[in-house]
Amino acid sequence: MSGGTDWPKRRKKGPPSPPSTGSGQAKLPLAGEVIDLLAALELFPSRSNGVFHGNAMSSLLTCTDCPRLADFLVQVKSGNPGYHCKPVVPFGDDRARLLIVGLAPGMHGANRTGRPFTGDYAGILLYDTLHRFGFGSAPVSLAADDGLILTDCRITNAVKCLPPENKPEPAEIRTCNTYLADELRASPQVKVILALGLVAHKAVLMALGLKQSARTFGHGARHELPDGRVLIDSYHCSRYNTNTGRLTEASFHDVFRLVRVELDA
Repeated sequence: MSGGTDWPKRRKKGPPSPPSTGSGQAKLPLAGEVIDLLAALELFPSRSNGVFHGNAMSSLLTCTDCPRLADFLVQVKSGNPGYHCKPVVPFGDDRARLLIVGLAPGMHGANRTGRPFTGDYAGILLYDTLHRFGFGSAPVSLAADDGLILTDCRITNAVKCLPPENKPEPAEIRTCNTYLADELRASPQVKVILALGLVAHKAVLMALGLKQSARTFGHGARHELPDGRVLIDSYHCSRYNTNTGRLTEASFHDVFRLVRVELDA
């Protein structure tokens, strides 16, 4: 999905000339025109809101590197021909300062709609919270073409394909970690990484080449990373965690207050 914000698109030709004031003097370019100029020179990525375009993302939709997951997607597709049933690419602002990392697509959520946390139970609390804290244009995420826009935020998953019983195997997490590592390398502007659950927490550390033992997962835990970023942990906003009371709306909001403090510092 694309659109929503009025950021300039990448130009295929040369950089734009400064607009004339009509008096023979060129006026200073606006901020958007500066970004457009840099994008034309390929010194700054064009900004969009939708699919993230990292270096490895072009091959993601056709990835079959995990045989068990690839076979499972074929099986699910046969019974649900209208479902996405492919790897799910990240969604949100290309130059977001907040990157949210989940576990994997849900059967009837992202695996159906093709957008992270869209159309399933886990997305109810997540997108409502994003809206409350100024990251989302709407409090609900129903479909990939619903017009929802994320600002200064992007959502991705540790594993990009639907795993059987929502449980990816360690080898699958390691294989898919290549995409998360690429996304982090291609996003130097990311200041805060929010890991939803232990698997996401470990996947982030793996993608950054950091030891797991030095940074223990805990709801609301804050970890300073060597590259200057901050990793914040939260329990996953799954149906199980919210139904059992492990994660409440209030405790989830507390985590996003921590995120806001980091971004506004």
